[in-house]
Amino acid sequence: MAEPSIEIDVDLDVQEILLAASQHDIAKLRPLIRSNEKVADPINVKDPETGYTPLHAAVAACEPDEEEKDDSAPNGAEVNGGQGSEHAQLVQSGVETVRFLLLEGAIWNDLDNNNETPGCLARRIGVIELYEIFVDAGVRAEMLLNRLDEYEALSDDEEEEEGEEENEEDETAAQEEGDEAPELVEGPDVTNNRYLESNLTFQNDRLLDQDQNGVMMAWETEIMAKSAKKLLPTPGLRVLNIGHGMGIVDGFFQEQAPAAHHIVEAHPEVVAEMKRRGWHEKPGVTIHEGKWQDILPALVVEGHTFDAIYYDTFAESYADFRQFFSEEVIGLLEQEGKWGFFNGMGADRQISYDVYQKVAEMEIFEAGFDVEWEEIKVPKLVGEWNGVRRPYWVVDSYRLPLCKYMD
Repeated sequence: MAEPSIEIDVDLDVQEILLAASQHDIAKLRPLIRSNEKVADPINVKDPETGYTPLHAAVAACEPDEEEKDDSAPNGAEVNGGQGSEHAQLVQSGVETVRFLLLEGAIWNDLDNNNETPGCLARRIGVIELYEIFVDAGVRAEMLLNRLDEYEALSDDEEEEEGEEENEEDETAAQEEGDEAPELVEGPDVTNNRYLESNLTFQNDRLLDQDQNGVMMAWETEIMAKSAKKLLPTPGLRVLNIGHGMGIVDGFFQEQAPAAHHIVEAHPEVVAEMKRRGWHEKPGVTIHEGKWQDILPALVVEGHTFDAIYYDTFAESYADFRQFFSEEVIGLLEQEGKWGFFNGMGADRQISYDVYQKVAEMEIFEAGFDVEWEEIKVPKLVGEWNGVRRPYWVVDSYRLPLCKYMD
C-alpha cells in the first residue's frame, strides 16, 4: 500500500510546483525546485493532462481576458494593446517568474501536449514580452551549443595529435585512437548522406527524396526570383550557386545574363537531370559535381572569384552553413560582391525561425559581413504538402537575406 501513497505524494508535489509557477510565486518556487527530494528534475516537471511545464504554467497565467485582447493583431500574436494596468502587472510578474525559471535550468523549448513550446504559447495568447524572452533564451542556447561543438572538435583534434605523437611507432594503434569520432546527426528525419544516396522524384511542382521529404518546391519561386535579382542586379556578373535542386534560382540567374555561372551540385540524379535539360550547354554555365566542401577550396586555389554567391543545400546542419560563410565565402567573393542563402532554418515553427535568424545574424556579423533582411509574405500553402512527409514551412513571412562585406 506504500507505493500508491508515494505516487500521490509525487503528483501533489508536481501540482504544487505548477501552481506556484502559475501564481508567479517565486518565493514559494525557489525551495520547491531547489530542495525537492521527491521529484526528479523539479524545474521541468509536466502536468500529465496538459503537458505544461512550470514555464508553460507561468505563461498561461498571463493570458488576457477576451475583452482585453487587441483585435488588430492576428491571433493576438504581436501586441498587448488594450490591456489595463492590472494585466500589465500580471505580465511583469510573469516576466520575472519566467526569467527565474530559465536561470534555474528550465528547458526553453519543451513541448506540451498541444505541441507548443512556452514561447509558442506566449505568442498565441499575445504576450510579446514573454515571447521575446524565449527567443533570447533560444539564441543563448544555440550560441552555447555552437561554441561547445567548436570546443569538442578542437578537443578531438588535440587528442588525435597526442595519440599520434605517443604512437608514432605503431601506426595501426594511432589510427584506432585518432580520428573515428561518431558522426553528429541533425534531427531524426533525414541526413545529408542519406539524401545523397536517396532516389529522387522529379515532378513539375516539387522535388522529393525517397522518404517523401520535400527537397524543393515550386512555391519558393517568388523567393528565388527576388534573391536572384538582388544578387545579380545587372548583366555581365559572375555568380556561384551551391545546390541546383529544381533549378529555379539558376533559371533566374540565367535571365540576368551572367558572364560566368558556376553551379555546385552533389546529388548524382540532380546532375543527370541537369544534363538531360541541357544546363551544361547554357551560356557561361560550369557544373561542378560533388559536395561544396570539396569543390569550393579547389575554386579558391584556382583563383576563381564571384560577384554573387547563393547557398541552398538540403539536409545539412547549421554547422555546415557556418563553415560555408565563415571559411569559404571570404576566399571567393569579390570585395563589392553579395551573397545570400535560402533562409529556411527552423521554419517549421515561428519561434525556431526567429531564433535562427538572430543566431545567423550574429555569426554572419562575427564573420565580417553585414546582412539586410527583406520580409516577404508567404501565401497560405493550402494543399502544397499533399504527398510530402512533413511541412518544412509554416511561418507567415520569409526573411530574405542579402549579405556583403562590412564597410
